[in-house]
Amino acid sequence: MAVSVKAKIKQAIKVNWLPGLILQVFALLVVLLYFYYSPAQPTFSFIAALKLKYNTYFAIISTAIFGGLLPFVILFLKKRIVRPFVLHLLFNILLWAFMGWLIDSFYQLQALIFGTGIDVATIVKKTLLDQFVFTVFITSPLITTLYIWKESNFNPLQTITSLQVSFFREKLPATIFSTWIVWLPAVTLIYMMPPALQLPLFNLVLCFFVLLLSALNND
Repeated sequence: MAVSVKAKIKQAIKVNWLPGLILQVFALLVVLLYFYYSPAQPTFSFIAALKLKYNTYFAIISTAIFGGLLPFVILFLKKRIVRPFVLHLLFNILLWAFMGWLIDSFYQLQALIFGTGIDVATIVKKTLLDQFVFTVFITSPLITTLYIWKESNFNPLQTITSLQVSFFREKLPATIFSTWIVWLPAVTLIYMMPPALQLPLFNLVLCFFVLLLSALNND
């Protein structure tokens, strides 16, 4: 492993371990509320009913909000968004709208392949396929490439140069390791939830993860 990769991974761990830990505690709290706190059941039932009723539309719109709109507003208020503001907002919303569809489709595929049980074997199988196949070969390369394009202010030539220089050597390994820090424990908790509540829990964690991803790819 090249020194630059090691340095980038160490940086990713340093940046993300504490926020990642906070996110795991938060996700765990949501799961515990679902299983052990009966007064919260009406809220969970309402969200699950919305997901079941609107299905793909719910996935696209909710993920666009939690992954695109809310992080954009936070970064804008912190003056971390450069001009043109509207173009960056559209990028965030369209990217995460698409990712909402993609990830929800993947969750449904997992349910078809492995079933909807919450036994240890089923959760482990879903988590391994999610994090070591779907994440490594599909979502991380796609998201990393698109964030490099965004951070170049949508300059195609600068994007191509960045991809040639640092994509496989720095950016992609750092994104994958950052993803594992946050999502490896989180998806285990997500797959403990009923199918209709998996994407909503994903979206709660996603909002904070996008902020981490933006900071990482802006270094």
